[in-house]
Amino acid sequence: MIRQWQLARRSLAYGERTLVMGVLNVTPDSFSDGGQFFSLERAVAHAEQMVNEGADLIDIGGESTRPGSEFVSEAEELRRVIPVIERLSGISSVPISIDTTKSSVARAALEAGAEIVNDISGLRFDPQIADEVAKANAGLILMHSRGTPKTMQQLPAVDNVMKEVIDGLRASSSFARGRGVTSQSIAIDPGIGFGKTAEENLVIIANLGQLSREFSDFPIAIGTSRKSFIGKLLNNAPADQRLYGTIASTVVAAMNGADIARVHEVKAAVDALRVVDAIARAS
Repeated sequence: MIRQWQLARRSLAYGERTLVMGVLNVTPDSFSDGGQFFSLERAVAHAEQMVNEGADLIDIGGESTRPGSEFVSEAEELRRVIPVIERLSGISSVPISIDTTKSSVARAALEAGAEIVNDISGLRFDPQIADEVAKANAGLILMHSRGTPKTMQQLPAVDNVMKEVIDGLRASSSFARGRGVTSQSIAIDPGIGFGKTAEENLVIIANLGQLSREFSDFPIAIGTSRKSFIGKLLNNAPADQRLYGTIASTVVAAMNGADIARVHEVKAAVDALRVVDAIARAS
């Protein structure tokens, strides 16, 4: 069934096929591609390449959320992302998402041309992000996470990871709506890797249908791309050698109910998901 996700200046159809969100890290220290696209020209060129390969959205981040990372200043994050958003929004029609946990960065990014705010904290770090999204009628991705990027991998496992994720996302979405964000603007993300063990990540992907039933009004985004649990399953493969594992996990996630796949290698994901979606339609 085709449904609509409301963004700042349009709505985006989902449900008939899995949307692909291309990752653009404008950082020197992201876990998988830090420094590769740190300059404006290289960042924009890579975004254009992902669009040409079939990306439905581009997610731009200026602060690494790799395990153990520190927060960067507001001024530095703005310096990294705003020129890229301004340039890209002027040459491409693909919706842009800003990956941030700061309301000031969200506001500036939306003014610069972004249409979605992707908050890995689910509004825990800066609740005023909800206000900025509501004012702009923008899209909002609420991700479940535990702790902070610096501490998340030191946290103990939980008794029931699905209950933990569902309860957290229910609280985040309820808070967002209480601050004026419409239900039609919200998407959710279970937060693969953010304070979860490798085993918990597998449980979430295997049981994504439960999340889909609990949050049937919201599109579900998921990002397994190059995550450490894949490396562990593949004899400790480094981040740049996790493509096949990424595709496998993305395919299973789509078959289990994911609507949006956040990936680094867009062409491979687009091809794989085209086949998955065709099989789903045939069934």
